[in-house]
Parts: sequence; structure tokens; C-alpha cells
Amino acid sequence: MFRKKATRLAWAMVFLFSPWLAAASHSQTLTMRDALARALAASPRLTAAERDVGIAAGQRIQAGALLNPEVSYEQDNSFGTGKFRETKSAETTLQISQAFEWFGKREARVAAGAAGVQTAAIQRQAVRLEVLSETAIAFLNVLGGQRRIQILDEQVAAIDKLTPLLQRRVEAGASSPAETGRAEVASALVKADRERLRSTLAGARRELAVLMGDTAPKFAAVSGRLDATGQPPAFKAIVAAIDANPQLVRWTAVYAQRNAQLLLARLKPYPDVTIAAGWRHFNETNDDAVRLTFSVPIPVFDQNQGNILSAQESLAKTRAEREATRNTLIVIAGRAYDSVQGSLRELTVLREVAIPKAEQASQAISDGYSQGRFSLLEVLDAQASLAQARLREQEALQNFHVAVATIEGLVGNPFSLARENSR
Repeated sequence: MFRKKATRLAWAMVFLFSPWLAAASHSQTLTMRDALARALAASPRLTAAERDVGIAAGQRIQAGALLNPEVSYEQDNSFGTGKFRETKSAETTLQISQAFEWFGKREARVAAGAAGVQTAAIQRQAVRLEVLSETAIAFLNVLGGQRRIQILDEQVAAIDKLTPLLQRRVEAGASSPAETGRAEVASALVKADRERLRSTLAGARRELAVLMGDTAPKFAAVSGRLDATGQPPAFKAIVAAIDANPQLVRWTAVYAQRNAQLLLARLKPYPDVTIAAGWRHFNETNDDAVRLTFSVPIPVFDQNQGNILSAQESLAKTRAEREATRNTLIVIAGRAYDSVQGSLRELTVLREVAIPKAEQASQAISDGYSQGRFSLLEVLDAQASLAQARLREQEALQNFHVAVATIEGLVGNPFSLARENSR
């Protein structure tokens, strides 16, 4: 059941992001769909989780194994003195014995083993969700970095477009030659910022490549869009959905496993019965006889009290561990939810006021500069303000989608967003 949920999440994340991240792909461009698929195929953590399931399955099989019978051979009254010289008076016994477990000991071991398999299987699904969420976040970081570098490229191009006009103004005596140097400095500073972002992008690209099983990026770029947003469901609904997270569901299986271990500890003092049957031959008379044995240990000194107490405490600890895990998940979800809401409010301010006003001011000042009504410093300041507003928008969009991916990794399923019109 949990594998089906995780599989649905993998594809649902693809379709959830598709309105934002859809773009024409080519051989050197990585899409979200490809990144998720490659990460699932290459993740060593997921492979290790698969092996844990196999380990638990082996322990489950071993838990159901019956005790092995024992075969023994005895020879009495031989190699002594007098009539017991050599083996003339020897008594030889060939015996087979079998121990039988009572009081449901084997069933308790099997129950503990089965719960262990279920725990490992659920943990594998938790790892799967983590891999999907981490890959989606890494992909979004690369996509956001690409877009911010593109904005700086546009700012450099806008500054460089001023060069011919600036040169004509200098030649006409309308501007000081020092303004040429000022424009070059402004362009150089933007290029320096771009190089810093390229370094950050390189790290993000490498992180994404490692998640997909590569030591270095083998893709030229990632394709997608970040400009669409939407309102998430109420935080109460997210908290309720967190209870279906495999990291919490696994504690149900852990409780069953520890409960079976407690039962096994309580049953251990109850003695097992060993029954044996053998054949005895008397060399002196050449007679044969059957030998029967029945033995039961007496649990006088060891009542297994220490192991029982330990199992009781381990069982009682389960609820606290689950609540601690739940609280941690809620804190992470709360931070991501606050980031979603903060990003939406920031985008509202940027899209409704900052960016439109900055575009209008930049256009007006650029037109006025060609007519001699504004200085170069005012033009550069207007362009920088517009670029800064656009960079802030991209940062807010990236933060929004990263927070969404974080929450989806916690709730175990993508949630529907109330779509807003994108710019």
C-alpha cells in the first residue's frame, strides 16, 4: 500500500509541477520528471532501505523455524577391567531427542519478525518520499539560479545598450567622459554579482547531479517555470495529513514488534519439553531394549525478569518516540507553511507595486536620458532597482516552490493549490 502511495507521489509531483515547470526539453535539458526518475533509480539510501526489507524478511523466516532434533550415541560398561574388558559387557544406546516449545513462543517470534518486515517496508517508503522531496528541491534551486543569472544578463545588456548613446552625448559635450567609466563600473559590478550567482548555481547543479547518481552534472540546464503560485490548504489539513507520513505510520508496526518481543520475554521462563527415544543393545546377553526420556528444565533461578522489564520499557517508549517524531514533522511543516505564506505576501507586493513601478520608472528615465532630462546615475539606479525587484521576485518564487515540495514530502501526497493568475 505504501509503495503505491509513494509511486503515486512520484508521478503526482511531476504533474503538480508540470504547469510551472513544463517546457520543451531536448537531449541536454533536464526536466523535473527525468530528475525524479533518475534519483529514485540511483539513490543509495533507497537501495539500503530495500536491503533492510530483505534483512527483516530473512529474520522473519528464521523466526518461524522449528528447533532441530538431536541424535546421540552412548556406550557404557566397556574398556574396563574384569568382565567389563573390551566391549563384551557394553551397553550401547542410539537416541534421538526433540525439544518442543510451548505457550506460543514460536508464534510470538513470528509475530515480531512479521512486524519487523512491515517496519522496514514502511521505512523504505519514508526514504522514497525523502528522495523525491530532496530531488525536487535541488531541481528548483537550479531552476531559480538559472533565472536569476538571466536577469543579471538582461541588466548587463541594458547597461551596455547605453554605451553608444553615452558616447554620442560625450562627443556632443552633453555628458562628461567620466560617465563612460561610471557605466563600465556599473556593468562590472553586475557581472561580479553574476559570477557569484554562477558559483552558487554550480553547487546547486552538483547537488542535483549527486542525487541522480552522477559525480558531476551531465545536463546543460534544467527546464521549467516558477511563475505560477497558489494558496495551499489550511495548516490544520496539513497537520492531519502528516499522520499518514510513513515516518509516523511505521511506529504502529514498531509497537506491534515490541509488543511481540515483550510477550516473548514473558514466555521465556516457561519451560520447554524435550522428549527422546532410543534403542539400547546389551552385548553381554545380546538383548535389545527401548529407552524413553522426558525432561523439563526447572525455572528456579532465572525468571528473565531483566529482559521483561527492558521489553516493557521499550514498549512504553514507543508512544513517546512517535509523538516526538510527529512534533518534529509538524515543526518542519510549520516552517515551510510560513515560508509559503510569506513568499505569497512578498510576491503580492512585488508584482502589484514594486515591479510595475520600477518598470515604469526605468522606461521613463531611459527615455528622458536620451532627451537630456536625466543623468546617467539616475538611469543606472532605475535599472538596478528594476533588476533587484525581479531578483526578489525569483527568490520569493523559488522559496515558495521549495516550501511546497517540503510540505508534500511530509504529507505523503501533493496537495491541490488554489491557482492564481501568473504574471
